[in-house]
Amino acid sequence: MANILVVDDEMGIRELLSEILGDEGHVVATAENAQQARELRQASVPDLVLLDIWMPDTDGVTLLKEWQRDGLLTMPVIMMSGHATIDTAVEATRIGALNFLEKPIALQKLLKAVQQGLSHSREPARPASYRPAAVTSVASNAGELHHTPDHAVTPISAYAPALGGDNLHHGIATNSAYAPVADNAANISFDLPLREARDAFERAYFEYHLVRENGSMTRVAERTGLERTHLYRKLKQLGVEPGKLSRKNH
Repeated sequence: MANILVVDDEMGIRELLSEILGDEGHVVATAENAQQARELRQASVPDLVLLDIWMPDTDGVTLLKEWQRDGLLTMPVIMMSGHATIDTAVEATRIGALNFLEKPIALQKLLKAVQQGLSHSREPARPASYRPAAVTSVASNAGELHHTPDHAVTPISAYAPALGGDNLHHGIATNSAYAPVADNAANISFDLPLREARDAFERAYFEYHLVRENGSMTRVAERTGLERTHLYRKLKQLGVEPGKLSRKNH
């Protein structure tokens, strides 16, 4: 667990990053402008800062220069922007930024950058002559959000009603928390119209993974191969409430 400061003038970005990082177990503070970021930095030193470049009062690069000048750049800083040029990215890393992420930020690239930032030892502010070996640009490629889990997945046959109750619960009966989800899947009728049967199956499928991952939307997105925003929309469409499922599992 780490203390992370997210600085961005867009409320949606702040909320999304807070939720993602919170799911990973981090404590997240947010600032909507440079002045709030200054105040939070003066109050305590975060373990990592995610800093937007374009902000209305003071831009992120200028704030980064201030921290470096005043000896406050003692934590890793990852810059973010959807409009910055490569020159801006290079300038930010020359001043002392550890990394640069291009918006929209791919989920796995965000988590990887945060992990690298947190593992980076805290160093004194870098001199202005510092030159990074490379500037990492994060492409908004939805394919980057998908990867093969490092464990075997439950076969789809485990949900098939035609297999009968015993086979349906195979592989998930060892944890009583999964039983209601398995029961929901067992009750799917083949007599339903295709769309209703598909929705019922998908509801049971996502409920199973939410219980299995203790409500972590990040891990469920990775396991199901869905981009996080798409996952949220899908759960809302199906009437699945992640919070209630994670509480039931405790």
